[in-house]
Amino acid sequence: MIPFVDLQAQYLSIKEEIDAAVLKVLQSTQFILGSEVAAFEQEFAQYCNADYSVALNTGTSALHLALLAAGIGSGDEVITTPFTFVATVAAIVYTGATPVFVDIDPVSYTIDVTKIEQAITAKTKAILPVHLYGQPADMNPIMEIAQRHGLTVIEDAAQAHRAEYKDQRVGSIGDIGCFSFYPGKNLGAYGEGGAVVTNNPEYARTIKMLRDWGQEQRYHHVLKGYNYRMDGIQGAILRVKLRYLDAWTEARRAHAALYDQLLANSDVKTPAVMPYSYHVYHVYVVRSQERDALQQKLQQQGIQTGIHYPIPVHLQQAYADLGYKAGDFPCAELVANEVLSLPMCAELSSEQIKIVSAAVCESV
Repeated sequence: MIPFVDLQAQYLSIKEEIDAAVLKVLQSTQFILGSEVAAFEQEFAQYCNADYSVALNTGTSALHLALLAAGIGSGDEVITTPFTFVATVAAIVYTGATPVFVDIDPVSYTIDVTKIEQAITAKTKAILPVHLYGQPADMNPIMEIAQRHGLTVIEDAAQAHRAEYKDQRVGSIGDIGCFSFYPGKNLGAYGEGGAVVTNNPEYARTIKMLRDWGQEQRYHHVLKGYNYRMDGIQGAILRVKLRYLDAWTEARRAHAALYDQLLANSDVKTPAVMPYSYHVYHVYVVRSQERDALQQKLQQQGIQTGIHYPIPVHLQQAYADLGYKAGDFPCAELVANEVLSLPMCAELSSEQIKIVSAAVCESV
């Protein structure tokens, strides 16, 4: 079996450091927030070239609180993409605002910047681009549009730890950047986790209060807040893993280059890397008109794959109330029917990549 992601192999490679970090938290009994989380916040902010970082319990919470800190609420509209994990859209709905979708670029699969401006109305308050699969959205046009219209830009960087847009780390380009540390992410916790980064001290202060019941000091509730705090153990684990993220990223990029080479003459479409992008390959996604048959053939050969994502959000039953229909975003719908994610993690071997690539070439 060739796994889609090998979390056990990654843990075993850093087991001694992880075990020591977890034991330190157990001995300190700082189980919620605490010194390890505070240290991680400082280190992660520095890593992202941002002034502030606030650690949270999930990436979804990061998006939710980022929107609230930016003043997004009932009656507002937030422009985003329908081709993303549902959390991007759910966070907008949590605030009472309305998601407004813009189709994706057919090459990068990120939001089509040429279609954003026509979606802006008097109710629009923010743009929420998604750095999908580890490749940044085209941020310069987005920032220019936002500046012209007085809009906030919140980056969904849940899949893009260490990615860069024109030598700028994602998350630090817009007003607020949001990250997930779900275990399978490029920087993953051993449980749930998330964070925001920002250069705005007021946003950071507000999000810190919102994550901890709206308290600025214990039992003094300034805002109506939430229980979105990071566990101390996750902070300690993430501190260890952050030290390896550069090396793991280079391994992913090397694996992607080998896939590109081995699949160059196949009938699948390999990922495009945009000229502005330092792609970190959270997933390595190919396209095939015979996607479902290809996935089944690979599974029969012991090769795990994924689909990110089979149904765009505007066609999900849960969001039928938004009033969209099939055909509204044709590029997102076409791509959703064809994408297949091949095994990708730093721990993959060249031999495994060769086996997967040969199986793909033989199957389509």
